Amino acid sequence: MSTRPPRASRVTTNVALLLGALLTSLPFFWMIFSSVKPRKESVAHPPSLLPKHPTLEFFGQLFTQLNFGQYLANTLVVVAIGFVGMFLMAMAGYAFAKFRFKGRGLMFATVLATMMIPAQVTMIPTYLILNSVGLTNTLLGIALPTLVGAFSIFLFRQFMTTIPDEVLEAARIDGAGELRIFVSIVLPMSKPILAVQTVLTFIAGWNSFLWPLVIANDQSKYTLSVGLALLNQQVSTNPSLQMAGAAVMVIPILLVFIVFQRHIVQGFTLSGLK
Repeated sequence: MSTRPPRASRVTTNVALLLGALLTSLPFFWMIFSSVKPRKESVAHPPSLLPKHPTLEFFGQLFTQLNFGQYLANTLVVVAIGFVGMFLMAMAGYAFAKFRFKGRGLMFATVLATMMIPAQVTMIPTYLILNSVGLTNTLLGIALPTLVGAFSIFLFRQFMTTIPDEVLEAARIDGAGELRIFVSIVLPMSKPILAVQTVLTFIAGWNSFLWPLVIANDQSKYTLSVGLALLNQQVSTNPSLQMAGAAVMVIPILLVFIVFQRHIVQGFTLSGLK
């Protein structure tokens, strides 16, 4: 006996899902269409979704008059430093997964315990430490506090426990060093979790707002998200310009997610998280 639902039920379900998808994606499309509207259309009543005379004027204004080029460069540097941290977290996860050493369980439990400490609690001590070594108002100072994270180490550790020990032992018997085993064997076998971490690292660096606002005194060190908040204060009467800034923030994250999406579910599943 077939358990497949009736055709009418499936059609109803699909229509409900389609309507839900359209409703949840409406703010995104509103942002995109508003970013290419002339200002006169963006403040018109009643509002319309589609632009009548689309223009890219406000995207150009962001980079020629409002220093968004500098904010974008700063954000890319912060993201690049974050990827160095991703490599370090992969090494830590590999060590916890495949090496037996005294105190391993206690150290891993300590790493996990740090997830229970809110970032706001450590913000002032972190600021004082970075200020004492002269890293305030620098891009390195913005990136350092989030360079490594307990949750990412946990994900790497969970995934790398699935790598067969026999493969690593065979490489050691063939004379490969530990660094070569890690780079040539472990990392290529960890593509799904690396894809997950690439997305998480990119989003964390791209969206960094509060800490750059605290540690950077000079606007030339601001990231895109801080620049976008500054934009709201400067030009509160131009919705098209604000939407153009928001689109610059959102579209790169969407592109990264589209590129790596087929690896993300696999990476979370193999790490034991669904």
